[in-house]
Amino acid sequence: MKHPTALIAEDEAPQRAALVEALGRVWPELRIGAVCEDGEAALEAIEAEAPDVAFLDIRMPGVDGLQVARGAAAAGALVVFTTAYDRHAVEAFEAGAVDYLLKPIDDARLAQAVARLRERLAQAQRPDLDALLARLGDRLAPPAGERIRWITASLGDSLSLIGIDEVLYFQAQDKYVRVVTATAEALIRTPMRELLAGLDPEVFWQVHRSVVVRVAAIERLRKDELGKLRLHLRGREETLPVSTGYQARFRGM
Repeated sequence: MKHPTALIAEDEAPQRAALVEALGRVWPELRIGAVCEDGEAALEAIEAEAPDVAFLDIRMPGVDGLQVARGAAAAGALVVFTTAYDRHAVEAFEAGAVDYLLKPIDDARLAQAVARLRERLAQAQRPDLDALLARLGDRLAPPAGERIRWITASLGDSLSLIGIDEVLYFQAQDKYVRVVTATAEALIRTPMRELLAGLDPEVFWQVHRSVVVRVAAIERLRKDELGKLRLHLRGREETLPVSTGYQARFRGM
């Protein structure tokens, strides 16, 4: 009989180690295929490992647990969030589509979550997480006043002030991030994870670890000659890559 597999994503090293140790006690037959310190690594591991279960810290910087959960669900994994006490988040979790563990995690509560996971795995239950993740995103999103409104970027030998409403997409390249508008492009040094924290998640979607795109600019999604998904933007010749973990965003397109 195939042993179930799991992924853990947690940005705090002591808590990663504690969860690995606790799972070894409570669910000894579970094989932990990847232990990740951030959401980007978790999405890559989901694509490579296709785990049965993903234990995700909900408040990782940059690519957070909600974004990773979308990729995990699209790959067929069950999701368990780990979180410090957050009343609004916990209220949303009560819908029951996913389980949650409050930090610090105790063995009794973990055993309860494991029992639910075993049952769902045995019955091949894969709940639709879209509605729940949307509610959680609304509750946990930063206030609108904290979002980015202007980008100061290098344009040749000068600096340019770009309004966020002009941006079509951001693309990480080496130590820089390209900021692309309909008429120009520029470079900034702000890391992608910091940009994501200040962008409206209803306006900009991350579609690849290196690409964040304005949703309204998307025209279509197609496979290239290698079977990889690419985004086509309105009025642009270039295409942008879409990682497997983000494909769930495009259901129905």
